Amino acid sequence: MKLYRDFTTQEEIDAQYNPTAAVPEAPAIIEGWVARSARARAAPGCRLGVRFGPTREEYLDVFPAGQGAPVHVFIHGGYWRRFSAREHSFVAPALNAAGLAVVVVNYALCPVVTIDEIVRQVRAAIVWTHANAASFGGDPRRISVSGHSAGGHLTAMALSTDWPGYYDLPEDLVRGGVAISGLFDLAPFPFSYLQPALQLDWAQVHRNSPIRHVPAAGPSLVAAVGGDESDEFRRQSQEYAALRPGCRYLEIAGKNHFTVLEELERPESVLFRAVLDVAR
Repeated sequence: MKLYRDFTTQEEIDAQYNPTAAVPEAPAIIEGWVARSARARAAPGCRLGVRFGPTREEYLDVFPAGQGAPVHVFIHGGYWRRFSAREHSFVAPALNAAGLAVVVVNYALCPVVTIDEIVRQVRAAIVWTHANAASFGGDPRRISVSGHSAGGHLTAMALSTDWPGYYDLPEDLVRGGVAISGLFDLAPFPFSYLQPALQLDWAQVHRNSPIRHVPAAGPSLVAAVGGDESDEFRRQSQEYAALRPGCRYLEIAGKNHFTVLEELERPESVLFRAVLDVAR
């Protein structure tokens, strides 16, 4: 019996969707993120732990870049059940140096909350950013978003938001985004090692799969993925980019699921330039 596409066993699905198992050096890479993130937060002028919602997990870290700077919101990954904003501060320094204010969003994790609630929290963080950008020198008319892995999924969900209908805010609240190693179809995950944490039912899968709710129009989006990632990670980005108007596929040669994110530390990289393109 097929579980998802041509996959008939959990083991086959896990082999495609468990990047930590596929990259033995992942723990060491993440340790590097933690160390560089601590240094980023030690820089003067940061605003850390700013609450955008009522719970402890609803906070963001702000890295200003001067008066009138475009604002770039970054959403961390971890398959909706791991990590926090604090492991990901390292994405801010190079973007700051390029003139972007950076807001790194934290959110509550599964299974304490559902993916529905995580999507709501991320949208609330963007609403807070729009309302408060001027307080840290940012330009509320120039907000862009990127995210990695689960954060790539959340980026796509943010860019499909009906801002006027739900929040009484401008339709072009977000100028564009970059979904890095994103998940656009959640259908494999009820059959995967992630299900005990995610506790997905099929209504949640439908509501929260961007590929099932492709907007007719919307902000520009780049679906980026490492060339050394699994076939399924690359396929998901390719298929979503092909279906969504204003979306382009970007494959970064020689990068795996973890090293691809570190391209945001390299101003000469194509991923860094993609973020600048949607942000300015």
